[in-house]
Amino acid sequence: MHEFGHFIAAKKIGVKVEKFSLGFGTQIITRRKRGTEYTISAIPLGGYVKLAGDNLEEYKRRPEEYLSQAPGKRFWIIFCGPLLNYILGFLCFWFIFVVGYPTLTTKIGGLLEGFGAKRAGMQVGDKIVAVDGERIACWEDLQKIIQKKKESDRVNLSVLRNNQLKSIEVHIREKSFNDELQQKHNVGLLGITPFDEIVRVRHSMGASFFLSLSKTWDLTAITYKALGMMLTGKLSIRDSVTGPLGIFYITSKAASLGIIALLHLIAVLSISLAIFNLLPLPVLDGGHIALLAMEKIRGRYLSLKTERIINQVGMLLIVTVAILVTYNDLNRFFADKIARFFSK
Repeated sequence: MHEFGHFIAAKKIGVKVEKFSLGFGTQIITRRKRGTEYTISAIPLGGYVKLAGDNLEEYKRRPEEYLSQAPGKRFWIIFCGPLLNYILGFLCFWFIFVVGYPTLTTKIGGLLEGFGAKRAGMQVGDKIVAVDGERIACWEDLQKIIQKKKESDRVNLSVLRNNQLKSIEVHIREKSFNDELQQKHNVGLLGITPFDEIVRVRHSMGASFFLSLSKTWDLTAITYKALGMMLTGKLSIRDSVTGPLGIFYITSKAASLGIIALLHLIAVLSISLAIFNLLPLPVLDGGHIALLAMEKIRGRYLSLKTERIINQVGMLLIVTVAILVTYNDLNRFFADKIARFFSK
């Protein structure tokens, strides 16, 4: 999808696309149509689009070449790759919200000592249907409301017990937890655990659209926050980054859980790829956009020598990161299997 974004934007602007490949390395299947060579290659790790005249060494000043286009048009060719990643992620989230996703109900499976729920007389099997008059459909909704409460707060719970609706007032107790970015937060708790009961939650097309927008925005915000924390050393890069091996492992696990879990992972990976590609690093799309901005300011291309140095530095950086991340993935996901293999 990422490369298709570059492809479709180039075609629309009038730049000749010489090759569109799924995968890298040895070409397995090749077909030429309307001046573009479409290939499926042996190494299935992404793909690439080759545009006519996309570097100074090959540039012949023909109108259909990439470098013949104004910086604004070249920006759109570059930007449409990450843009389509964002669109794919958004559409996957939208589909999930429309068709429904499995989640825990608000039925109580256990009560914790020292917390308000047990003191208020709540019982295993009770089902919470509303908090302070606000109806809730699943455990996630309940968490969102309760975790925002403070130690001194009290909530009025509408509880279904033996098909009878009861009103129970519960005192909130705060407890400190580490979030996904390993930052400590105090969250409000009732002192209950969920029952092993699953419900499928669906939303209307309109509601799903806005929920998908919110999900995409939240994922973008937390990813950039995590990147900032990694740069400042507040978050471990080793525990926070994964590569192709890790993605393969995680995807295979998600696939075993069903199509909804797999679509959710595709959405997260697609949006993450867009964010990563927009970083202003050489070789990445964000780096190319930064160079376009420099060209716009200077009024001319960078020299061939400068372009080569920037690309070499960028490739060295990407390859170094890839090696480190792959080594980390081997230790994190496959260490036990590797140990068993060599112990035989």
